[in-house]
Amino acid sequence: MKLRIVFMGTPDFSVPVLEGLIENYEVALVVCQPDKKVGRKQEIVYPPIKQVAINHNIEVFQPEKIRKDYQKIIDSNPDLIVTCAYGQIIPKALLNAPKYGCINVHASLLPKLRGGAPIHHAIIDGLDKTGITIMYMEEKMDAGDILSQKETTISNIDTLETLHHRLSLMGKELLLETLPNLVSGKITPVKQDEEEVTFGYNIKREEELVNFHRPSIEVFNHIRGLNPHPASYAFLEGKQVKFFDCKISENQSKGTPGEIIEISKNYMTIKTLDGAIDLFVLQKEGKKKMSVLEFFNGNKKEDYVGKVFNQ
Repeated sequence: MKLRIVFMGTPDFSVPVLEGLIENYEVALVVCQPDKKVGRKQEIVYPPIKQVAINHNIEVFQPEKIRKDYQKIIDSNPDLIVTCAYGQIIPKALLNAPKYGCINVHASLLPKLRGGAPIHHAIIDGLDKTGITIMYMEEKMDAGDILSQKETTISNIDTLETLHHRLSLMGKELLLETLPNLVSGKITPVKQDEEEVTFGYNIKREEELVNFHRPSIEVFNHIRGLNPHPASYAFLEGKQVKFFDCKISENQSKGTPGEIIEISKNYMTIKTLDGAIDLFVLQKEGKKKMSVLEFFNGNKKEDYVGKVFNQ
């Protein structure tokens, strides 16, 4: 099936989706966010999607503001525009330009978790399942008619990293399953139920702070829903500590929420509202990730038992 496609995406989540399109269709143009300058040396870093396009000799377009600069996309004469985590609202003139319209690959079971961080929130909110939705694009965020969906179970060992990887591959698979049926007219789009809408907005810096005055399950979900990036954090003796691998503890000792109630060779136990959390991998401010053994290297562990995070 011949199909001329413009792909719009930016982060690594979009990479398998683009690669799947390149393997099966003609990708005429790749659109992504502008390059960024990072670090002290302000080195230019390409979006992951741009590198994929370069590797396949596909032209790349990186407008600062797509709502003002989109004529190049129309001029490429696509049959279909596919977006996946692009990062900007697509203007109406662009949505209506291709023969088969503009569709989006979104990492949730819409209408649940509209927004830019649906994978983070699926874990943080304690959902037992999430998935991928292929939908028509509208000017309103993630509100278009649904073309297809596929779900996956969220286990208690999933982190943002594992779920992100699984959904990224599912996005590729579902898109490739959906496109032939879309083009042949075999799909009847389904409107979203507005009464079922929830949101998974981008995570703010203040939302990364761990609140130990909450039940263990909520603290556990919070930490793994931000692992590995941006990572949750708390303050110990005024210094930031980021948290990564953890589990709900069997230790039911009394104490103040946020208090270190046990330090073993492999983990640190911190009191929560109704129990405790065992932390295995942490990161001091300005340092690399480290084990609990490395974290307390050179310090007596007993000196830290009783200290409280976020005091």
